[in-house]
Amino acid sequence: MLTLSLIVRLFRSAAKIQRKRMTLTVTAIAWGTVAIILLLSFGEGLKRSLETGRRGLGESIVIIWMGETDRPFAGLPAGRPIRLVPDDVDLVLRGVPEIASASGEMHNWNVQLVNGRTALNKRVVGVQPAYGELRTSYAQAGGRYIDEMDQREKRRVVFLGDQLAKDLFGADDPVGRTLLVADTPFTVIGVLQKKRQMGMYGGPDADRATIPLSTFEAMFGRRVLSNLVYQPVADALAPIAKRHLMEVLGAKYRFDPADTRALFFWDTIQDAKMMNNIMIGIELFLGMIGALTLIIGGVGVANIMFAAITHRTREIGVQMALGARRIYITGSIVLEALALTFAGGVVGIGVGVGIVQALAAVQARVSSEAMEFLGRPTISIPIAVTTVTLLGLIGLFAGYFPARRAVSVEPAVALRFE
Repeated sequence: MLTLSLIVRLFRSAAKIQRKRMTLTVTAIAWGTVAIILLLSFGEGLKRSLETGRRGLGESIVIIWMGETDRPFAGLPAGRPIRLVPDDVDLVLRGVPEIASASGEMHNWNVQLVNGRTALNKRVVGVQPAYGELRTSYAQAGGRYIDEMDQREKRRVVFLGDQLAKDLFGADDPVGRTLLVADTPFTVIGVLQKKRQMGMYGGPDADRATIPLSTFEAMFGRRVLSNLVYQPVADALAPIAKRHLMEVLGAKYRFDPADTRALFFWDTIQDAKMMNNIMIGIELFLGMIGALTLIIGGVGVANIMFAAITHRTREIGVQMALGARRIYITGSIVLEALALTFAGGVVGIGVGVGIVQALAAVQARVSSEAMEFLGRPTISIPIAVTTVTLLGLIGLFAGYFPARRAVSVEPAVALRFE
């Protein structure tokens, strides 16, 4: 208690002598703290926004498009088209244990949809029930997605994108209503939950109609899939799943499993890894900018401590002459530096958190594509830990080096100092 009260008295004495300098130093620490909190919060918000947009396409999925063979195989020439059919989905699920789920997909790009006097030409997609989970296409409350019974019985049911439902039915609830699809009556069974979708092929999910694949085949006389979507059991098994899939389909269609032109793969798992690495780089860059700003404030703290030590040289000499331990003198100076850093940090954290909350509130009220893309500034636990750690280290070093200089002066020299 005696040591703590002495440190407080010494700190107050130094503060009176160097009030302006200390005020500026605390302000610099506060400004640096605000900067690092804002930069890291915006980086975290952007990261989460991009992650949400990426998941709009689907979580850990692979999309396959058909191509042509690039090399001869088993006596067959190169240049043969490979065309997958709905039965290949079951073949892949049976033959490739590393694949957890899969769905075929067929597209018709110009189908007339009619509700009363509203007629629109839109894309209609035929899919299997697993597609909804694969492509994160979830129904709004009161509706549902296509199920196994719809597929098995070739039911005339349709699942609408949220924007398409609005264009066709306005503010009315379309679930249970009848919609003409290519002059054929369909029952609307669900509407897509609004989602942000960065990755896409053929347009956003919000602007299309989805029907059972079996119904699509019967209506449009199609047999060949437009593409196939699957999800590996685990991300780490994706390369093995791809290799086994090429072997299974290669055996059926008689093409070399190593032929990269027979089938084309869009591996969103690799895209996610690349995006994650990019965001880590952006966050590190923003963190470095904030840290440098904070370090400038730390230099100010160090200057304050050097000036305080110069003013108290004789006092330190007396303490050392009376037998004071070096750790006592060093500890008091380090604690003073930590007190300055703590004061600026508390102010900076308070202001930074206030700004982040204010910006989040503004963004919640004002909706725009740009603000949705940037994401809501977010203070996470790693950001809080990083800020507090930096403040602690800066305060420690800002006090340690001046303290080391103070105890290096011989007591006799310190006592003669003017």
